[in-house]
Amino acid sequence: MARISPRVLAAFIAVASLKGDQKKLTVDQRVELLRGLLSEYATVKAPLPRSRKPLEFNSDGTYDKDQWLQVGKQSGPAARIGDLVQITHVGIEKDTILFEINHGLKSQGSWKDHVQIGIGGNTQPISRSDANAPGGTNIVLKFPDAIGELTSSQVKKMLAPVLDFEKHSATENYVDTLTPEVKQAIAEKKPLEGMDRDQVLLALGRPLRKSRESKDGVDFEDWIYGQPPGRVTFVTFSGPKVVKIKETYAGLGGSIAEPPKQP
Repeated sequence: MARISPRVLAAFIAVASLKGDQKKLTVDQRVELLRGLLSEYATVKAPLPRSRKPLEFNSDGTYDKDQWLQVGKQSGPAARIGDLVQITHVGIEKDTILFEINHGLKSQGSWKDHVQIGIGGNTQPISRSDANAPGGTNIVLKFPDAIGELTSSQVKKMLAPVLDFEKHSATENYVDTLTPEVKQAIAEKKPLEGMDRDQVLLALGRPLRKSRESKDGVDFEDWIYGQPPGRVTFVTFSGPKVVKIKETYAGLGGSIAEPPKQP
């Protein structure tokens, strides 16, 4: 019978001990990932299509936007930008993490969806569920190799291009959906033609006063900012949008002139 040298035996014991520690770390890591991700809420930052086959998302923050768009055209939206969604199931494999969003595509219909009432032969359903209302989907986070020592916080940062797990106000979420030009104007406290009333409120706040008039059958509404003596800004709406912006300089006596040029 061959004898094992003490040095070989010691090496074998060390390797076995190392594997045992790694297995324990993997279990602890799995628990941390599940605790940190399951049932968490996130704000949608990019349109999520309904998909039974998990939508692929890479650990470097990239994904095939065109492919997601095509899935959305075929199956409809699961969630739109600004919607609040929940992680309802997490599946962890060697090199992937599967996320079920809003219970995936599991049916959650109500018995009311199948009941109709009516008088004189005209019936209509009790429930008026929107067939295109946001629902659920599935996302798979893919790693080029094994997941490694990864925390739930790191996973949330990876998903940041599509899911924002940070707590933001409704205003911040709304601003995130705006065009770069409108965002910049709001940041600089300036109105732009084409803005709606909400966007003007974000940029300038509530006007000092308002006035309305009708010209050739078209209604206009002026929002007036500032008062004499000083700069006065007229923001004119036609319907929901800004159609004209005029800045003047009003003196104490009511005289109006062009605002002084900035030095």
